Amino acid sequence: MSDKVRVRFAPSPTGYLHVGGARTALFNFLFARHHGGTFILRIEDTDRSRYQEEALQEIFASLKWLGLSWDEGPGVGGGYGPYVQSERTELYRDYARKLVKEGKAYPCFCSSERLEQVRLEREKDKEKVQIGYDRHCRDIDPQLAAERIMAGESHVIRLKVPLGETVVFEDQIRGRIETSSDLLDDLVLLKSDLFPTYHLANVVDDHHMEISHVMRGDEWIATTPRHVILYQAMGWVPPVFAHLPVILAQGGGKLSKRKGAASVMDYQRAGYLPQALVNFLALLGWNPGDEREIMRLEEMIVSFSLERITPKASVFDEQKLEWMNGHYMAEESSRTLLELVAPIWQEKGWLSQGFAEGYLLGVIDLMKSRSKKVFELADSSIYFFRDPQEYEEKAARKRFVDEAEPVLEKLTEALSQHELFSADALEKIFQAVSTELEISAGILIHPARLAISGVSFGPGLFELMVHIGKETVIRRLKRAINWMKKHGVSHE
Repeated sequence: MSDKVRVRFAPSPTGYLHVGGARTALFNFLFARHHGGTFILRIEDTDRSRYQEEALQEIFASLKWLGLSWDEGPGVGGGYGPYVQSERTELYRDYARKLVKEGKAYPCFCSSERLEQVRLEREKDKEKVQIGYDRHCRDIDPQLAAERIMAGESHVIRLKVPLGETVVFEDQIRGRIETSSDLLDDLVLLKSDLFPTYHLANVVDDHHMEISHVMRGDEWIATTPRHVILYQAMGWVPPVFAHLPVILAQGGGKLSKRKGAASVMDYQRAGYLPQALVNFLALLGWNPGDEREIMRLEEMIVSFSLERITPKASVFDEQKLEWMNGHYMAEESSRTLLELVAPIWQEKGWLSQGFAEGYLLGVIDLMKSRSKKVFELADSSIYFFRDPQEYEEKAARKRFVDEAEPVLEKLTEALSQHELFSADALEKIFQAVSTELEISAGILIHPARLAISGVSFGPGLFELMVHIGKETVIRRLKRAINWMKKHGVSHE
């Protein structure tokens, strides 16, 4: 391994950062950190027709939320900038002209109409190998080409791909990959608007920024032979290539915007924690060499290696992500979760009574291990702030039966007579009432929970009662008794 590991994540701001792109960023980040190298963020914005400023800002926000801080790049700087491609256009143009001068590239004057006609004719001829552009302008006399350019004729610059050669590169994940150069078209390097294509800008930047390893999605495998040829034309040594395994949607097929590839910030808005999403993405195609599934970022950095990345596809399992998020919810500090949950409670109007911070932290303590997402925690904790306005229908039919009314009346009376309102004291009160009425604890506990919270599930009943307080508990019990008198609920 080189002593100087430099890797980059180079998104295009034409849309949000989806989870596939986030995994690519994460693997580059882990690799750099593991080897004490440099993680670079480079913005590839040469496709000006599709550029979106809001997409660029969301890319920054997504990486920061995931905790993937870059060492060089926009907002950070570094010695290899600028790190936005649209600010480096003259560099690309110089290299395109250099290649033309050396006979390794050429100006192409074909109109879009002609190119479309070539495409249609090739589609009809199923016998021929399809290589895209037919190299119509490849052998135009250089002097004549220069005169046409001077006359202002619209053109692009194409790479003159050598014919009859075998292009070879070693993929660190997939092994040796060979391609016949005869199957590769003469790709465009510089567009008619003098902006570079992805191919030219990518190779020039990777060389100038001294990128040691290029880790990117498997969709770029077909492009890599062209890049290898471009490196050779420039007289440069290519970086090490590693193409990451495809991520499949649960329903089959490659994960895409149409098949579950939500944006990173969509997961934030849905109530996921960043450490859960990072943990989940890391295991899509990589493993630490043991059975661990829950791993903090620091642990991933220690264990990460290219050798443990598999070329096999991984499935984006939303249920596993939810399970993992639930684990991190339970482990997260209540104060951190409160910062996420409190604005939701505020928006719902539940904090209008001015609950103390200690009370709110106590709610988080009781609910976080029972919640898989931030919004689930927020939504399911209403009974800490509001008396039940209705009761879970199925549970009410089962628990608010005829004998429940006198049982709850007896419990209310017993609670009113005791000053001590701790979990231990409540347990003794429930035992005493059950003994006096000669009933099982369940006949008392279940209707009591429903009366107090409106639902049949939740944190420990005694802990819940202690937290909301004696006055609130007694008020809710009386409210439930009145509800039963009014509705006359009986057995199913």
